[in-house]
Amino acid sequence: MKKFLAIALAALLLLSSLPVDGEGEKPLNIGALKGPTAMGLVKLMKDSEGGQDYAFTLAASPDALLPSLTRGELDLACVPVNLAAILYANTKGAVRVVNINTLGVLYIVEQGETVNSLEDLRGRTLYASGKASTPEYALQHLLNLAKVAEVDIQWKAEHAEALAALMADKTALAMLPQPFVTVAQGKNPAIRVALDLNAEWEKLGEGKLITGVTVARRELIENQPERLAQFLADYEQSVSFVNENIKEAAELIGAYDIINAQAAEKALPFCSITFIKGREMADLLIPFYQVLFDFNPMTTGGSLPDDAFYYTN
Repeated sequence: MKKFLAIALAALLLLSSLPVDGEGEKPLNIGALKGPTAMGLVKLMKDSEGGQDYAFTLAASPDALLPSLTRGELDLACVPVNLAAILYANTKGAVRVVNINTLGVLYIVEQGETVNSLEDLRGRTLYASGKASTPEYALQHLLNLAKVAEVDIQWKAEHAEALAALMADKTALAMLPQPFVTVAQGKNPAIRVALDLNAEWEKLGEGKLITGVTVARRELIENQPERLAQFLADYEQSVSFVNENIKEAAELIGAYDIINAQAAEKALPFCSITFIKGREMADLLIPFYQVLFDFNPMTTGGSLPDDAFYYTN
């Protein structure tokens, strides 16, 4: 409840903030999280150094980006998929979603060879972080679909805590995201990826498991659509470079202190970095938000986003 109140307060600031400069003289300010969303941007970040088109802010958590977005200091931000819907609801449309940047990155890991299906989670202890956000909703939805109710889920505040709990209990399991899984395997080779929740989601006919999206302020969309279009084109090229040039992209990821280059090179193929916009984006997000809403209406801000939320130009 405190998190939702904080988001609502931030929304009031967003509604009262100044519009984007219509002259287009200032760089577009983009915020991203240190993880797959920022990893997909690294080529664009490198190409923008010393230029006037874009400025980037990287943060460890959405809470660190939200104040800058609400004050109008950020024009665009890469945020968790459910947070985008909450912001849209609480700001009465002051932000809109412009692309999907990350699909499923959640994995069930263990120290052993005991788990090969969701059914194998029955009766087990599972450590995880991400309560009251997409990881919890996705996991619970999958367990409900698979009719696996007897799982002792122990929620931790951070991924590192979930990993530490797994290390202390070799019979337990953990749900971790990439690239943290690869970082953890580098420290302990006994950790095995047992299930890819993105694959499980698709196997059960639920479409795509979505982790992150990019939102843009309404003023940018309305006043400078050509700048937004150019950013989206540049972003798409950056994502293509990252997915097609793993080693070079990993070096950039290390240089920007997202994660170290060696771990990035191993993790990139499993980080589900993507670029989906337009009608395809909306067609994937609409059923996904329905899943979240059915789980708990507050996960999408108390209502489902209407069509205006989806920037499909």
